[in-house]
Amino acid sequence: MSQTPLTEYEPGKAFPGRIGRTTDESSPAWPQPLRATPGAPNVVFIVLNDTGFGQFSCYGSPIATPNMDALAAGGLLYTNMHTTALCSPSRSCMVTGRNHHANGMAGITEIATGYPGYNGQIPFENGFISEMLLQHGYNTYLVGKWHLMPSEHESAAGPYERWPLGRGYERFYGFLGGDTSQWFPDLVYDNHQVEPPATPEEGYHLTPDLTDKAISFIADAKQVAPDKPFFLHFCPGATHAPHHVPQEWADRYRGKFDEGWDAYRRQTFEKQKQLGILPPDAMLSRHDPDVPEWETLSPDARRLAARMMEVFAGFLSHTDHHIGRLIEFLRESGELDNTLIMVVSDNGASAEGGVTGTTNELQFFNNAPESLEDSLRAIDELGGPTTFNHYPWGWTWAGNTPFRRWKRETYRGGVSDPFLVHWPKGFKSHGEIRAQFGHIIDMVPTVLDALGIEPPATIRGVTQSPLHGVSFAHTFDKPDAPTRHHTQYYEMFGHRAIDHNGWRAVCPWPGPSFAESGRPFGTPITAEDLAELDVKGWELYHVAEDVAETENLAEEHRARLIEMIALWYVEAGKYNVLPIDGSAFERMSAERPQITKARTSFTLRPDTQVLPAAVAPRVLNRPHSVTADVEIPSGGAEGVLISQGSNAGGWAVYVKDGKLHYAHNYVQRALHHVASSESVPEGRHKLRFEFEPTGEPDIAHGKGTPGRAQLYIDQRLVGEIDMPVTTPIVFNPGGMCCGANPGSAVTPDYQAPFTFTGTLHTVTVDLSGDLIVDAPSEMRVHMARQ
Repeated sequence: MSQTPLTEYEPGKAFPGRIGRTTDESSPAWPQPLRATPGAPNVVFIVLNDTGFGQFSCYGSPIATPNMDALAAGGLLYTNMHTTALCSPSRSCMVTGRNHHANGMAGITEIATGYPGYNGQIPFENGFISEMLLQHGYNTYLVGKWHLMPSEHESAAGPYERWPLGRGYERFYGFLGGDTSQWFPDLVYDNHQVEPPATPEEGYHLTPDLTDKAISFIADAKQVAPDKPFFLHFCPGATHAPHHVPQEWADRYRGKFDEGWDAYRRQTFEKQKQLGILPPDAMLSRHDPDVPEWETLSPDARRLAARMMEVFAGFLSHTDHHIGRLIEFLRESGELDNTLIMVVSDNGASAEGGVTGTTNELQFFNNAPESLEDSLRAIDELGGPTTFNHYPWGWTWAGNTPFRRWKRETYRGGVSDPFLVHWPKGFKSHGEIRAQFGHIIDMVPTVLDALGIEPPATIRGVTQSPLHGVSFAHTFDKPDAPTRHHTQYYEMFGHRAIDHNGWRAVCPWPGPSFAESGRPFGTPITAEDLAELDVKGWELYHVAEDVAETENLAEEHRARLIEMIALWYVEAGKYNVLPIDGSAFERMSAERPQITKARTSFTLRPDTQVLPAAVAPRVLNRPHSVTADVEIPSGGAEGVLISQGSNAGGWAVYVKDGKLHYAHNYVQRALHHVASSESVPEGRHKLRFEFEPTGEPDIAHGKGTPGRAQLYIDQRLVGEIDMPVTTPIVFNPGGMCCGANPGSAVTPDYQAPFTFTGTLHTVTVDLSGDLIVDAPSEMRVHMARQ
C-alpha cells in the first residue's frame, strides 16, 4: 500500500493542505522542520588558552604538537592573525565577529565597570555564531571554557540568558570562569553544577574528560541524524595556569630546557625562518628588560625554571594528544574532510607567574610571591594535584618568539597568535602559509562566507548589529590575495595600539616594560597621564617589513604617527573604547549590580550548589561570623560545615574527632588552625566561628587583615588563636560550599569532600560585625594558652 508523501510548508506561511468537516475530506500538511543545506560542512573552533606564537612546533617551537602540525600540513598556517591580548575579550570577538569593547568586553568579566564598553554584558544585538548556525539547522556544542558572562550571573540563581545555553549552544560541558584546576575542575553540565566523574588518583584530568564529552555530543546526534551538521566550540583549559599534567608527560621534556629562555628564543627564531613563518631578513625583538638573563640566575633558580617549562611543555603536548583524539574521531566517522576547523589561541603567552614563576598562582593574585626555597620544596610536585603552578615570565617572553612582551599588552607578543585552518573539501591548498593580516573578529564572517550564509537580520526577534570583521575565505586558495582587513585598534588595561595597512602604532602603559616605567601593571591612567602619553608615549613600526617591532620610527615618520593616533581615536569612538582605564585592582574590587539587594546575612543549606566567588559572602579583611545549626547524633558526627577555596588557599569550619575546628590556608604558605577545647555534645547546637580584625591589611605586600579567630559552642568560647596574616584579595578557585569541601581539601587535616555526617540545618554567614562578647570565657581561654 503506497503512502501519500508528506506535504510540508515553511512556518509562518499559509497552510497548504485542506481542512474539511472531517479528516476523510481533508488533507494534512506539516510545518517544515529546520534542515541544513545538504552537504553543509561542520564547523569546529579549537581555542587554546595563553598559548604563544612560538609554542606550537609548526611555529618553530621545540614542544611537540604533532596534531597541530598535521592540521597545518593538511591545511593553512596563518602568520599574521591577531587577538585582543586577553581571554574574555578575544573569545567574545571570535563568536560575535564584533570588536571586544562593542561587546562590553574591555577586559575579563571579573573587572567589569559601569561603562558600555566595559560592563561585561555582550549585547543581544551582537549575536553569536552558535545562534546564527542554529537558524540554519546546525547542532551547536560548547565544551570547555566559557568566561563570557558577568561573574555575578554564575550562580544557581542565574539569570541564565547569558549562559551557553542562553546564547545558542544546545549542549554545554565545561567551566564558566576564566580558569580551573585540571584535577579538580569547577564543572557545569548544561545549566547545573556537576562533580568530576573520577578523582586524580583514578586517573582523572579535565582535558581527556572534555574530549570525551565533545566526541559523545557529536556521536549522540549523528546516530539519529547523520546528515545534520554541527558547530563544536572546543575550549580546553590548556595552556592557562594551572599547568596541570600527568607527570609522565612533563618527564618527556627532562633536560630539554636547561639552556634557558634566551636559547629557546634563538632556536625558535631560526626555526621560524627555516619554516617560512618569518621572512629571511626578520629581526628578533630585543631582550626584555623585565626578564633576567638566564646565566644570571642561580643554579637552583635555573633548575626550578627549567622544570616549570618542562611541565608546561608536557601540558601542551598532552592537550595536543587529546585534540588528536577528537580529530581522529572525525576521521573515523567520515566527518573530517567536510569539517571547517579553525585553531587559535585567545592571546599571547601569560606572564601571570611573575618573574620567578610560582607553585601556586593564587600567590600572584594576592601579591604574595613565594621564596625560591619554598618553590624548590615543591619542585617534584609541579603539575600535580597539590600545586596551582605557572612558569616564570622569561618563558612567557620566549613563548611569544619573535615578538615583544605578552598577554595583557598590545605589542605583538600579546596580540599575535597561532592560527590554523583545515578543510579538505573546502579548499585545495594544503601545507601552505598565509601572511595576510587578520583579526579574530574575522572568524565569524569567514565561516558565514564559506557556508554561503548571510549574517542574520534578527536573532530571536532582536535586530542585529553589523559585523565588524571581514572574511578571509578568499585567501584559502590564493596565497597572494590582498587582505580585506586594513585597520584594527587594540586597547587592554590602557595599553593601546593600532594596525593600518602594514604600519603599527603602539602606546604602552605603564611603559615598554615595568623596569623602564618604574610602575607596576594595573596602574590607573589619569587625564594628565593620557595627555602626556599622546604627545610622547606612542611608538611606530613598519610591521610589513619589521614584523617583531624592533625599530621605532616615531621620529622619522611623525606625520604618519599623528595620523595613526587620530585614527585610533576614531576607532575608539566607534567601538565604545572610552574611557581609557589602566587600572586592575580598582576594577577587580568595584561594586557591581547584584540580583538581590545588598545584605550582611547569608543563609546557606547543605546539598545545594557551590556559590561562585562573585556571589559568595565577601569575608576577607572584615569582621564576620559563621553560625551552623546542627544536630549531632548519638555517637557523634564529623565533616565540613562550610568551606571556601581549595588546597591553593581557602578556609573551612568543620567537626573532626568530636572537636570544632577552623582552618585558614594562606596561599598554601601558612595554615592557621584552631580546635575547640571541648567536644561538641550530642543533640542540637549552634556552632560558631568569629573573625575579629586586630590590625590593618597590607594588600600591596600580600598581607590580609590580621585577626582573632574564635570558636563557640552555644555562645561559649571554646577556642581562640591570633592570625598574623590572612588572604588579602581573592581565593581561586573561590567557591563556597555548605556541608562539604568539594575538589581539593583546604586543609590536610581531612580528605575532601569530608561531607558532614550529622544533620546540618543551615549555616549563616554574617558580615555585620556583630560579634559575641563573653569576657569570662575569653579570660579562661587566654589563661589556658599561657
